[in-house]
Amino acid sequence: MSESLIVVVILSYFSLLFIVSSLTKGSGDNRTFFSGNKESPWYVVAFGMVGASLSGITFISVPGDVGSISLTYFQVVIGYLFGYFIVAFVLLPIYYKQNLTSIYQYLGDRFGRNSHMTGAFFFFVSRILGAAFRLFLVAIVLQKFVFDSWGIPFEFTVTISILLIWIYTFRGGIKTVVWTDTLQTFLMILSVFLSIYFIITSLDTGFVDFLYSEDFKTKSDIFITDSILEKNHFIKSFLGGVFITVCMTGLDQDMMQKNLTCRTLYDAQKNMIVFSLILVVVTFIFLILGTLLFTYAEKNDILIPMLNDRESTDLLFPQIALNSGLNLTLSITFLLGLIAAAYSSADSALTSLTTSFCIDFLDIEKKDAKIQKKLRFYVHILMSIFLIIVILIYENYLSTSVIDSLLIIAGFTYGPLLGLFAFGIFTDYKINDPLSIFVCIISVVIITIIFYLPETFLGGYKIGYELLPINGLITFFGLYLIRKRSPLN
Repeated sequence: MSESLIVVVILSYFSLLFIVSSLTKGSGDNRTFFSGNKESPWYVVAFGMVGASLSGITFISVPGDVGSISLTYFQVVIGYLFGYFIVAFVLLPIYYKQNLTSIYQYLGDRFGRNSHMTGAFFFFVSRILGAAFRLFLVAIVLQKFVFDSWGIPFEFTVTISILLIWIYTFRGGIKTVVWTDTLQTFLMILSVFLSIYFIITSLDTGFVDFLYSEDFKTKSDIFITDSILEKNHFIKSFLGGVFITVCMTGLDQDMMQKNLTCRTLYDAQKNMIVFSLILVVVTFIFLILGTLLFTYAEKNDILIPMLNDRESTDLLFPQIALNSGLNLTLSITFLLGLIAAAYSSADSALTSLTTSFCIDFLDIEKKDAKIQKKLRFYVHILMSIFLIIVILIYENYLSTSVIDSLLIIAGFTYGPLLGLFAFGIFTDYKINDPLSIFVCIISVVIITIIFYLPETFLGGYKIGYELLPINGLITFFGLYLIRKRSPLN
């Protein structure tokens, strides 16, 4: 696929997004930007959240990870499903009962201003790192397959990517994101199905025949139950998946902001359950695609592309889709799917970061309407700059697959949020509010020491995605130590 055609596809796609943005921006006031006037149909939110949850990481990194861990990532996905039910029936009722704009306002009401700020700070760090991961993938693909040949630096590619997101979200905010995410989810799912079709056709086999083939069987391991010491043992992966969902969805302003645009709690819960079921099915299809990609690469002597002097399985899908000469339709649908997957999560991340910073740190709701709008405008720009800086750091230092890196980092940054919310929901105690930030920081320090302990020191035990609940438990215990002696009741 030629570089010029890739650019035409990208520009056409963003032109469509700008049209959707102009139709959904509404009045462009803060209520529209932050909560969508609470008018979003639940089924639209549910479908759009699939794309926001999957992102470019699932689109590229999950299929790419099949080469090293087969289908064992699905153990984590099963945990996700249980986690979504916890979000729907434990967390959402709390958020709707208190009519929150930012979910971290709950911590302020429960413990005090310092805890509110602490929760917002850890979300801020978590979402900046997570959104940058997702955008890094699409930027590195565009750089490697388009802009390198034109001599355009990576810094320019990243800046343009962020600028395009900023343009179509700065007026309508979450109201625009709900509808653009729906479009982007459709394109992403269409792309993966067409990719499977074209690769199956090129292998001269049928889909069912492939599932019974030796090529599939060599990559089809799902459950790891031999030794609990292994990083991806089922119990560790499952529990990690449950807590990753509770934290990265239920305690994350980005994902919850979409749910809070639904008209009622019942609508939001329907959205969460339907969305979770669709997500599980779609993620498994991505894993099947991964087995096809590696099979196709092996049969056609396609080498895994290099990134920073090492093989990067994250780039295998784009290599096959754009450079193997397989099918022009596949190239176009892959490109649309990749951009849709990346931007469906990045646009909502940028919007939620702006919302959280304005509500949680600047307390914007207490200011004059004109000042509110001006502050929101500048904060939106500031969040964009932060994303650019973090992506450029990743480009030089990322050393593992993006999906693995994202879930590991989540264990560090979302653990304090898990501990704070759990202590607020499941105990009646107040805490010494000014000390909450120190408890959370100490928890992260302890979990960092645990993570980097040599395996021999741990008796051969390998830390996996259970890092997140351990972090949350340490935070919970720390909050118990700084509790006030008299319960609330």
